[in-house]
This record gives sequence, C-alpha cells and structure tokens, in this order.
Amino acid sequence: MSDAPAPQQALQQALACVRVSPEDFDLGAEVAALRAGDAQVGAVVSFVGTVREWSPDPAAVMTLEHYPGRTERSLAELIVRARQRFDVRGVRVIHRIGPLAVTDQIVLVAVTSAHRHEAFDCAAFLMDWLKTQAPFWKREEAQGEARWVASRESDAEAAARWQAPGGQP
Repeated sequence: MSDAPAPQQALQQALACVRVSPEDFDLGAEVAALRAGDAQVGAVVSFVGTVREWSPDPAAVMTLEHYPGRTERSLAELIVRARQRFDVRGVRVIHRIGPLAVTDQIVLVAVTSAHRHEAFDCAAFLMDWLKTQAPFWKREEAQGEARWVASRESDAEAAARWQAPGGQP
C-alpha cells in the first residue's frame, strides 16, 4: 500500500501551503512555522522575490492581479507535482497581489527536506514554473504611464529544463 495521499487529499494538503494575499509576510516566521516540530528537516531553502527598480520615478508601482480561486488551485497543483518529483518535507508558497512599491516583497517559496539538494531543486522547480504558469498579471505604472509586463523568454527557458517528455512539469 502506498503512503502517498489520494489525489484530492494531496491537493487539499497543498492548498494549505499556499497563500495569495495583499498582505506582506515575515520570512523568519514563515520558515519557523514550516519546519516546526519536524526533526527530519536537515535543510531549509527559501527564495524571496522583491520588486526591483525599473523606473527613476520614486512613485513607481507594480500591481499584481490574479484569478481568485484558480490561482490558488494552480499553485497547489504545482506543489503536488513538486512533492511527487522531489523528496521534501514541507513546502510553502506565498504570493502577494495588489499594488507594490519598489523593494516590497512579492513572493516566497520555502522548502524543507532532509538534504539540501532536494530542497534547492524543489525551490528552483517551483519558482521556474510559478514564473511561467501561475495565473498572475503584472502592470507597471510610472511617470503617468502604465504597461502590462510581458513574459520573458529566459523564464520559459528556465522552466523548460524541468519539462518531462509528456509535456508536464
């Protein structure tokens, strides 16, 4: 008998690891909660993405929009695939939405595992697919003008390295 949870149960467990919100997050608190009480954790890898300066306008803002419900499910499905692929103990994905200023935190991907390589690989996998597949849209506003941010070829190339022969990450 397999120890893996049933598909619906795995998705529900993964949904508990996802937060999409305008609220900021505390890296230390999130990592502490992720690894709390798990004596098998030997590695913690975290990635925090921030809004970088793209305009000399000090009032520049990046606004992130999403498809409520669909976004959380998409991230949870990604976590399920990551857990099937990598031997990890815990995963947390937090993505902010709404208006964000330069230097604000946008995203957190945190992974725990027994060994560092699995944690690093899982975190990279999650970020590469999050950048290319998650239903988020970015709009930059500066100097009285606004533009939607197009996806970058380099992000697609990074995600392609994880592509399985059947087309699934």
